[in-house]
Amino acid sequence: MKLTGKQKRFLRANANRMRPIFEVGKSGLSTVWLDEIQKALDTRELIKINVLQNATATVDDIKTYIETKSDVTVVQTIGKTLVLFKPSKDPSKQKLSNEVLAI
Repeated sequence: MKLTGKQKRFLRANANRMRPIFEVGKSGLSTVWLDEIQKALDTRELIKINVLQNATATVDDIKTYIETKSDVTVVQTIGKTLVLFKPSKDPSKQKLSNEVLAI
């Protein structure tokens, strides 16, 4: 999903007080890890990921991996934290994505 600047700003504001729920460590990136992220996004629509100090992949590598292997949008990267967004497939869980589309 291609987001405008206003939509990204809205999502960043909503993610401001969130805590990261996934981490990338020395085991790196895998398809299983990406599947779990997509499951979490299908429930929450907006999550944060933290990159640990011992991670072999950089933040840019992780961003590229996520965007090329899935339809997840990286809204923001701050230091070693990424904010991810993907509209839910379940209409009852699309509160945030409906607000984003209204902007």
